[in-house]
This record gives sequence, structure tokens and C-alpha cells, in this order.
Amino acid sequence: MKPRFSLATVVVDCPDAQALAGFYQALLGWEVKLSEADWVLLRNPEGGTGLSFQSEPDYRPPVWPELPAEQQKMLHLDIRVDDLDEAEAYAVALGAVRAAWQPQDDVRVLLAPAGHPFCLFLT
Repeated sequence: MKPRFSLATVVVDCPDAQALAGFYQALLGWEVKLSEADWVLLRNPEGGTGLSFQSEPDYRPPVWPELPAEQQKMLHLDIRVDDLDEAEAYAVALGAVRAAWQPQDDVRVLLAPAGHPFCLFLT
């Protein structure tokens, strides 16, 4: 019999868990459920999979777009929004940076303060 599996959280490595969690908490409006010096767990108040942040002393931010011999991204977050311009402006005000390369007109690629790319897309 197959055991039950349930994805609890996605863990994002970064140089400072507290700082990056603060960025995503403000961006998404999620709640801090657990906070330690090098680990923070955020949860959507509406339920679902959580988002955690773990400090890694040797963290190297990925490059976007990917380049040979450079640190590759391992994942990115897709975040649904109802207005691309407003959502981008809000994310930038929180510390995100618009990526120089934008592969699609209907998606905005931004870089979180630790360099992780994330995409904003319309609902």
C-alpha cells in the first residue's frame, strides 16, 4: 500500500532567512508560522502549501537568464496577480528588481532581494 504524501512547504535557500521571508510576507500577505534565526515558515491564511526560507552561509544567487558556468536557478515562483503594473510596482517598492530580460509580454520576471527570480502573471 502506498503511504500518504502531502507537500507541506517549499524551502528557499538564501543568505538571510529573516530578510527574504519579510519580503515575501509583505508581498503575499502570508502569516509567519515559525521563526528561528536561520529558518522562517510562511503560510497562506487561506491554506495550502507553505513557503519556508533557510539561511545558507555559502549561498550564491542564480543568474537570469541562465548562463553556462554560472549559478543556475533551481526553481522559481509563479505568482498570480490581477494587475501586472501595480503588482510589479508594489514588489519593487518592497525590494524586488525587474529582470533585464523579459521573455513574455504577459508575464513579468522580477528578482527577489536574494536574487531568486519570480514571475508575476495575470489571473
